[in-house]
Amino acid sequence: MDPVLALVIFVVVFAFVFDYTNGFHDAANAIATSVATRALTPRVALLMAAVMNFIGALLGTGVAETIGSGIVEVAPSDGISGLLVVIAGLVGAVVWNLTTWWFGLPSSSSHALIGGLAGAGLAAAFTVHWSVIGMKVIVPMFVSPFVGFGLAYLLMSLIRRTFQNATYKTTMKRFRVAQTVPAAAVALGHGLQDAQKTMGVIVIALVAGGYHEGSSVPLWVKLGAATAISLGTYSGGWRIMKTLGTKIADLNPAQGFAAEAVAASVLYTTAYFWHAPISTTHTITSSVMGVGATTRRSAVRWSTAGNIVGAWFITFPAAGLVAAAVSYVLHLFV
Repeated sequence: MDPVLALVIFVVVFAFVFDYTNGFHDAANAIATSVATRALTPRVALLMAAVMNFIGALLGTGVAETIGSGIVEVAPSDGISGLLVVIAGLVGAVVWNLTTWWFGLPSSSSHALIGGLAGAGLAAAFTVHWSVIGMKVIVPMFVSPFVGFGLAYLLMSLIRRTFQNATYKTTMKRFRVAQTVPAAAVALGHGLQDAQKTMGVIVIALVAGGYHEGSSVPLWVKLGAATAISLGTYSGGWRIMKTLGTKIADLNPAQGFAAEAVAASVLYTTAYFWHAPISTTHTITSSVMGVGATTRRSAVRWSTAGNIVGAWFITFPAAGLVAAAVSYVLHLFV
């Protein structure tokens, strides 16, 4: 078999493996609050999230095109060298995903992947589009948590004022039912955002191997990425689910509803209007903090939140360093 074709096949399979790890790593994003408030049972929640992830992955390609053409410049003439950059980037992302999953930290798979690609490209002397990374990765990385926190705080405050004279038990029962809608919306948004990142990586590999032109996404790539992320989601992610659902703040159904509604809104806005690969993890985590803070400041476990934020900041460089080391070693044999 032609070595370039063999590497392309390997990258495609490896990218789907990353997509799978993304699914179980980020499963908690959509359903942790619903499970914590008992709006859904864990198994039903996972099934719902898996289905919505699959559907969401097929709803757009804007984020995929940003990843496919806007992070590292790879051309058909790069061949094996370009494919090794993609492999190294995926290794960096997968290593970081598994590390943070093991410690139960809801870090960003998106930033791990982009950091991995940037680090691998830099080590191999490829052109890295830092302006695109700055505007569509770094800026959203800092802005989205503040937006999520602020909007969730405001929405929850509005809900508290609106229902302050209502019967607590009846109100919570209704919000427990209503919460399933934004939970499904977050799962849909996760598929829309995160599955597209894998699609973009596969497009880079196809272009490097000379099997594709441009940044459009073939249908088989869409279906493969949608399937991988939905299977990963259904497999769970219980460590991170516990952190996100109970260790940041103890949520009631109304708070879970508000957090998920805000997170879903931010995900759709950035995917469709900015084509930015925003972190679903950052968005839902900051939204949980925002609704928790409406009860009282001590309702949010800020020490746990601090550990999570620390993981956010080191995700991009950590995945980049691993990928750069792998890229350097791989290119020694080219």
